[in-house]
Amino acid sequence: MGMIVNRFWIPLATIVFMLACTDGQESARARVGKTGRRYGGVFNINESAELPGLFPQTLTKLAAHRIASQIYEGLVRFDGVDLSIKPALATSWEVDPTGTIYTFKLRKGVRFHDDPCFPDGEGREVTAEDVVLCFTALCTPGENSTLSWLFQDLVVGASSRINAVDAGQDPPPVKGLQVTDDGDVRITLTAPSASFLQVLAHQGCWVYPHEMVSHYGADVDWNPVGTGPFKRRSIKPGTSLILERHQQYWDVDEHGDQLPFLDAVRYTFEKDKGRELEGFEQGRITMISEVPLEGTDALADFEKGEHIVQTAAGMSVQFYGFARHMVPFADVRVRRAFAMAIDRKMLVDSVLHGLAMVAEHGVVPPGFEEYPYDSIPSISYDPEQARSLLAEAGFPDGDGLPTVFLQVNNDGFGYVRVAGEVQTMLEKVLGVRAVITVLPADQHYDKVERARSQFWREGWVADHPSPENFLALFYGRNAPADTTIPSYLNSTRYRNEAFDAYFSKAQSTADVQERMQLLARAERQLMEDMVVVPLYHERMIRVLQPWVRDLPINGMDFIQLRTAWLDRATN
Repeated sequence: MGMIVNRFWIPLATIVFMLACTDGQESARARVGKTGRRYGGVFNINESAELPGLFPQTLTKLAAHRIASQIYEGLVRFDGVDLSIKPALATSWEVDPTGTIYTFKLRKGVRFHDDPCFPDGEGREVTAEDVVLCFTALCTPGENSTLSWLFQDLVVGASSRINAVDAGQDPPPVKGLQVTDDGDVRITLTAPSASFLQVLAHQGCWVYPHEMVSHYGADVDWNPVGTGPFKRRSIKPGTSLILERHQQYWDVDEHGDQLPFLDAVRYTFEKDKGRELEGFEQGRITMISEVPLEGTDALADFEKGEHIVQTAAGMSVQFYGFARHMVPFADVRVRRAFAMAIDRKMLVDSVLHGLAMVAEHGVVPPGFEEYPYDSIPSISYDPEQARSLLAEAGFPDGDGLPTVFLQVNNDGFGYVRVAGEVQTMLEKVLGVRAVITVLPADQHYDKVERARSQFWREGWVADHPSPENFLALFYGRNAPADTTIPSYLNSTRYRNEAFDAYFSKAQSTADVQERMQLLARAERQLMEDMVVVPLYHERMIRVLQPWVRDLPINGMDFIQLRTAWLDRATN
């Protein structure tokens, strides 16, 4: 235990000394901004989930996103409060009358972080060519590009390049990506898109220098170079990661004070949520999210004390997926019986202590204006109907039904305990013999993505705020035809002509109301096929130390440390 603690908790004084003595730079410590916001300090965060890497075009895990978003930026960004679109590397943009041609004017003087990948070690200025190169790489599926679905069917020429790569052919340029004579970035869409700017704020569209890829090669995941408020100081995968203040960051706050205020951000990767909570209570961690179920009493104490407790309705969903190519889940009646045998309200109220909302209508979480939730069939807990459906499928009282293996990962909020209750429900209501398999996150997702799981837990937190972002998990084009290739997004490998037609048409529909209706029709088809069992939508909860200021919460759990500061003078 002593060795683990020493490895996990790097002394704060050591980090401050390291930062104060590097590169001859003046520490921001002890400076005060125009309105009293204080510069300096180290923000300590623990991420208990596995961190697979930090390369933008492979980021699909929330923990990696929360870290990498401090390092990288795109043309636009999400506001940390209301998730509206704000300028970032682009100062402004124009859209032509057809709604299909976007021209972005780049911000002058923005520089990549200083890094050995550059010939002189000094970061150079960002250019329009950098943006086009990154976006072209996004449309080139491979180990370093698993998010090509973002531009697929959306940007002119993107699908041609993606299809060529998938077919093993030389990929053509993406016709819809251009650098203008004025040094602007021009993007041409296949049709008007109401969500295009949100897509551009996605991590897959963050900008990095080509020197980073060529210099680090296979190690590019762990050597991030961006333009964001913080830059890599040191990384020890699985142990610690330290980001330091980017002294040449381009942005200022609303009063003209240079951002960021913090000297550094330190991440640790202790998997035990109980130990993480202990570290927070002792002041060694600045913020915690996903309080463990065992810590709900502590959460109540935090709410009564000086700590800052933040909550928001989460743009997220937790669900169980079915392998429809495996017995017994090839029969939709079996899938529907399983769904009706799960008491979601009991899971939310008794297991999760009310820290979630029941998924009543499907996978799309509540909160999206003009989305017709009531048109999506509700999923009711109905043991009698569940038994009847199972009997119709040839398994009365579970007789003849093979053992079902429910696979979950061991690093999330209540995943294992929820699975235990579901196991009991399935056995009691349907007579199912269910066995729970608990795996580390990396092994869990590898099996799911390679279609080697029979019945599994999965979740999704929006990486851009739209119902489309959730339904993209089931779009046929987002699953490779080759079943030997991992399917990173559409892990259920669902393909349905009606769903795909509605989803595709929605992508090219500019009218918001019509677009929402089309997406809802797609979701109705999904729920009729009962490809997954939606369980609940988690509430986003953070607890901050009393001295943290200006760190807003939002439904995507996007952490905006660029404006955060520490008011130690009041403590």
